[in-house]
Amino acid sequence: MSTPVIFIHGLWLHASSWQPWADLFTEHGYQTLAPGWPGDAETVEESRANPDAIAGHGIDDVVEHFARIIKGLDTKPILVGHSFGGMIAQKLLGLDLGAAAVAIDAAQIKGVLPLPLSTLRSGFPVLSNPANSSKAVSLTPQQFRYAFGNAVSEEESQELFDKWSIPAPGKPLFEAAAANFNPHSPAKVDTANESRGPLLLIAGGKDHTVPEVVVRSTLKQYRHSHAVTDIIDFPDKAHSLTIDSGWREVAETSLTWLKEQNL
Repeated sequence: MSTPVIFIHGLWLHASSWQPWADLFTEHGYQTLAPGWPGDAETVEESRANPDAIAGHGIDDVVEHFARIIKGLDTKPILVGHSFGGMIAQKLLGLDLGAAAVAIDAAQIKGVLPLPLSTLRSGFPVLSNPANSSKAVSLTPQQFRYAFGNAVSEEESQELFDKWSIPAPGKPLFEAAAANFNPHSPAKVDTANESRGPLLLIAGGKDHTVPEVVVRSTLKQYRHSHAVTDIIDFPDKAHSLTIDSGWREVAETSLTWLKEQNL
């Protein structure tokens, strides 16, 4: 039986943005799934046309959504998440719902203290208005270029925006921003779990949304667990690293790491 892999997207990207990864992982013998978040429509166009369905979903909603999908499988899946999807993957792994996880430019979990100015600027379209907590917010092409496409050409950033960008719920950003002030924050991950599967953290050195310092601080949160926790840096990549013209290098690095873990 082939090992299942669940791809988990983050804010502002549609689940279909994982298709090149899913195709590559399928070629390597994995069974792949790339479900959307609660409220996401089947296509980018439909998601853009119905942002109200996307609005209001928080971190716990997304975790429960993916937990239900996992419980319908015959075996624990490998979890591959990007941005907030990387946080969700870590939460699911901490709950022993995954065989392993690859968290790519993952949103900061509770306990991560660095808050770079570029992160604040990337989140400003949502965090600038408290009312956005219950709404879905879209990025402009210019905001997308700063948050995602700053390491690729302006033309490629625009192409990525046109192809994959959808509205995103504001609630997860507010939950993450308040995590270190909330003892019961949904952004809390069981980083001390000794029995969980291996975890790979991937950082992009030019990422504005989740700078490398955030990923390295995340790594420190796992210091009380002896379970495998690795980190790999891509110095020249930004937040678009899963969808831009350099995606294959990141995907193949992830595949190599999984094989090293006998997965």
